This record gives sequence, C-alpha cells and structure tokens, in this order.
Amino acid sequence: MSIDYPKPSVTVDTIIFALAEEEIKILLIKRKYPPFAGKWAIPGGFVEVGEALSTAACRELEEETGLKNVTLTQFYTYGDPGRDPRGHTITITYHTFLAKLPGDLAGADDADDAKWFPINALPELAFDHDVVLDAAIKDLYNRIEITTKNTDFFSGELNLYQLRNLKKNLKTL
Repeated sequence: MSIDYPKPSVTVDTIIFALAEEEIKILLIKRKYPPFAGKWAIPGGFVEVGEALSTAACRELEEETGLKNVTLTQFYTYGDPGRDPRGHTITITYHTFLAKLPGDLAGADDADDAKWFPINALPELAFDHDVVLDAAIKDLYNRIEITTKNTDFFSGELNLYQLRNLKKNLKTL
C-alpha cells in the first residue's frame, strides 16, 4: 500500500578547501539560473533517482567546476524547510581539503563561473550557504587544532606518512 504525502527534495553540496600560498581558499560557483541567479554558492545539485549520495556529490562537482577525482567525506545534513525557495530541500554536504589549488577550473552546466575565494573574504552567498560554510570553516579549524596539538606530543618533525605508519604498527601489536 502506498501512502501519498509531500516529499522533500534531496541535494548534495561539496565544500572544497584548498591551500594556496599558505592561505586557505574555498571553491564557489556563480549560479546561472534562479533562484539566486548571479549569486555565488557551494557547488552542488539534486540527487537523481537511484543515485548514491557520494556519486551525486562527485557528479555535481565535476559538472559545475570540472574538478574530478576528489575524495569527499560526508560532513553534515541541512534540512530547514525555508532554506530553498523552490520548496523543502534537504542537502547532504561533503567536504575535503586539497594540498594545492587544482588547475583547469571552469564553471559549466548550471554554473556561470567557478572561482577560489579566501575564506576570510567570501562574497554574498545563495541559499543558507553562509551558515553551511561557517560550520565547515569551524570544523576545519577544529581539525587543524586537534592535529597540531597531537603532533606537539612528538619530539622532532614527523610527517603525515610517518604518523600513519606508526598507527599501522601499533594496530599490529
């Protein structure tokens, strides 16, 4: 038996941080279509029927920016009913941090442009993306803080590869 009731839409958004000359930047797209045509936004879009969320996130990122082969981690879910003027839309956000700015970036599909912005100089954003980015920036700060404090324990300089090998060795004990 099928029950007929209103259903919210589902989208994915990809928060891409990158390091550029010791400055953290974030990738944004300029929206081509309403709502918020001409405004900057986090790359993302609607999940297709039968599509896995992570697949949708990678697809949307590539379609709108040309960026591909990026490892994404699910971050947070936003679902306030008024966040999208088209109707109740739930978005699952993904994020990553790249060690350097990738080349060959271009706005495509429903994005007029794709551009890197310093996290301390963001333009006015579409939807509730200011709230989303605020949470993602705080999360990134906390991750860096935890990593920095944890590496203070070790004398001398250890790189990430060495720390991962130490972790593997400890698991075998």
